[in-house]
Order: sequence, then C-alpha cells, then structure tokens
Amino acid sequence: MPLEYITKIVTVLGALAFLTSAIVQAIKEQPFFKDCPTSLIALVVSEIVTIVALFAYCAQTVTVLQWYYVFAAVVVGFLVYLVATGGWDKLTDIWEKTQYKKGNE
Repeated sequence: MPLEYITKIVTVLGALAFLTSAIVQAIKEQPFFKDCPTSLIALVVSEIVTIVALFAYCAQTVTVLQWYYVFAAVVVGFLVYLVATGGWDKLTDIWEKTQYKKGNE
C-alpha cells in the first residue's frame, strides 16, 4: 500500500476520533445521557460519525454505496472508538499518577 494512502487513512482516523471526542464531551452531560456510561456514548457516536462520513464520501465522489463499505465503516467505527477513548483514558491515568495528593506530603 503506498505511503500516500496510509497517511490519508491515519489522517481521516484521527479527524473522526477528534470529532467523536468533541461530540461526546458536548453531549455526555445532557440530562438524557446522565445515566449512560461515557464509553457506550462514545461507541455509538463513533459508529454514527464513521457511517455518516462514509455516506458523505460516497456522495462527494459519486461512488455507488456497496454493502461491504458499510461493514467496513462499522469496523473502522470501532477503531475510531478505540482511538477516541484510549487517548483520553491514558491522559487521565497520567494526570492521576502525577497529581499532587494532599495526604502524601
């Protein structure tokens, strides 16, 4: 696979993960979503964002949508979910490990 395709895939994956994170941060405090785990919200949002991105790409490039494109978008949606949530979890772990604790003087 040429390097050009790999860079495009990584760029799109990062953009979708960023969009997923932004949407989840915006809606997770809404009253309807208060009882839902943030991971579940992120999974659903990542799948929706990825499938909508596929539809937008097919409309922009006038490509006929095939069933396996949708299947691939669902698989990529899981990758977007992992990137979107894994980054925040690692950042939170680092923050908690390096944070000053008042009792540990």
